[in-house]
Amino acid sequence: MHIPQTKIGIGMDSCVTPLRHAGLSLVQTTDFFYPLVDDPYMQGKIACANVLSDLYAMGVTECDNMLMLLGVSTKMSEKERDVVVPLMLRGFRDAAAEANTSVNGGQTVMNPWCTIGGVASSICQSSELIVPDGAVVGDVLVLTKPLGTQVAVNAHQWLDQPERWNKIKLIVSEEDVRKAYYRAMNSMARLNKKAAELMHKYNAHGATDVTGFGLLGHAQNLAKNQRNEVSFIIHNLPIIAKMASVAKACGNMFHLLQGSSAETSGGLLICLPREQAAAYCKDIEKQEGYQAWIIGIVEKGNRTARIIDKPRVIEVPAKEKEGELW
Repeated sequence: MHIPQTKIGIGMDSCVTPLRHAGLSLVQTTDFFYPLVDDPYMQGKIACANVLSDLYAMGVTECDNMLMLLGVSTKMSEKERDVVVPLMLRGFRDAAAEANTSVNGGQTVMNPWCTIGGVASSICQSSELIVPDGAVVGDVLVLTKPLGTQVAVNAHQWLDQPERWNKIKLIVSEEDVRKAYYRAMNSMARLNKKAAELMHKYNAHGATDVTGFGLLGHAQNLAKNQRNEVSFIIHNLPIIAKMASVAKACGNMFHLLQGSSAETSGGLLICLPREQAAAYCKDIEKQEGYQAWIIGIVEKGNRTARIIDKPRVIEVPAKEKEGELW
C-alpha cells in the first residue's frame, strides 16, 4: 500500500497530516450546510453523516472526535429556535453515537442562516488509511447509495408550489414524491461506516464520497488523483425510484442523468478489484440491508471520468413493498 509521508489535502476528501509521532497521521475533514429537509432531527443526523463521510472515503473507520459548527438563525422566532435547535443537536449527536464517536467542542454563532456541520478528526496508523490513488486497469466502480437525493427533496418542496407541481404531476403522484423524499432522507442519514470497513476486507484501491459535485464531478476528481494512467467509464445509474423521470420532465434543471446533480451525504464510489466487487456488494447488503451496485469500469486512459451516452437507469428499489421504504 502507498503510504503518505507528506501532507495530502487539496482535492482529497480529507487532509492527512503525518504527525511528529512515528507512524501516525491526523486525518481531518470539515463540512457544513443549510437545511434541506423539514425535520430538524433528521437534518442533524444528515449533517453529521455528511461530515463523517469524508473520513470513511479515505478508508478511515474510527473517528476520535467531532466538533460541531452551528449557525442559529436570527430570522427564527425565539419559540422556533427553542424547538428546532435542540432537535438538530440531538440528531447530530445520535448519528455521532452511531459512528462510535462523540461531539466534544465546537462553535455556535447567531447569523441570518440556519447552518449545521462540524469537524471530524482521527489519529491513524497508515494501515488504517486507503489513499485514493491506486486504481488499476480492470478494476470496477461500486456505488453504495442511490442517486437522486436533490431531485427528491426539491420535488417534495414543490408539493406546495402549484406552478412547479404542475410540471411533474402527470409523471408522479403525491404519494410517489413523499416516498422518494423519505427514501432520500433515510439514505442521507445513513453512515458510510460499514462501506468503509468493507473496503479493507475487499482490497479497495481508493474511494470518494458522492456529494455536492454529483457522481461525475466526484468520479473526475478521483480519476485525476490516480497514480496509474486510467480512466473511469460509468454505465449504470442507480437512482431513487421515479426520480429519473422527474429529472427528465424538468429539462436541464438537475442534470441527474449527466451525473452533475448535487447529492447530499451520498454513498461511496469505490474502485475495487473486479473479482472482489460482487462479494463486496453482497456483504454490504447482508450486513446493512441496503444494496450497492457495480456502476462502471476502470480502463486505460488519461485520468478522466465519463458517463456513457445512454446509461442504464436502475430504479431503487426495483419494486415497491407495501409499508417498506426499500
